Amino acid sequence: MTRPLDLRVYLVTSGTGRQTVEAAAAAAAAGAGTIQVRAKELSTRALLELTCSVAEAVHAAYPKATVLVDDRADVAYAAMRRGAHVHGVHLGQDDLPPAAARELLGPGAVVGWTTGTVGLAQAAEDQADVIDYVGAGPFRLTPTKDSGRPALGVAGYPPIVAATSLPVVAIGSVTAGDVPALARTGIAGGCAVRAIMDAPDPGAATAALLRAWESGHGSGGERGDVR
Repeated sequence: MTRPLDLRVYLVTSGTGRQTVEAAAAAAAAGAGTIQVRAKELSTRALLELTCSVAEAVHAAYPKATVLVDDRADVAYAAMRRGAHVHGVHLGQDDLPPAAARELLGPGAVVGWTTGTVGLAQAAEDQADVIDYVGAGPFRLTPTKDSGRPALGVAGYPPIVAATSLPVVAIGSVTAGDVPALARTGIAGGCAVRAIMDAPDPGAATAALLRAWESGHGSGGERGDVR
């Protein structure tokens, strides 16, 4: 990967309509450095169109933001070939292996991978030449995704951080109130879905998450790159 990553506030989208596109753009404008387009229910073609729409809106709001596709390396590849401002993929345990996604998307793409246990973090470390960061969750159990793993809580993150040199991002019903304590565990950022996507003002919700990160991490007010 050649692209700097700002993972402090990482938005995972929900929904499939114009409101999803607008919320992603508002989040990027307010400080979300990474946007993952997730719409598991869409057809391949529809997901490609949504991804390109989100990427265009996010790029207009904040050109340095990173846009990723959930699960689908093929859709990320198609969007990148189309010239959309899409930068890579986030893979689950049952998706294309990270090495295969890297081969498809190229050395400059961003490849993330889902973990949630020390063993999975160690497996990611073994693939650190092809993975750029790991998601780790659930922080708490969430209705948006059932991983089958128990909730980590704040105490679950330091062992995962210690198991890999890769940046770790917490996910799973993370709220602004949770972020300061999470920031002190050594993670690189927190993922939000409902905290931003269901908020009346997604931009204000994003700004609140970023302030919470800064209060816990002492990182100051500038957008930060973790790698």
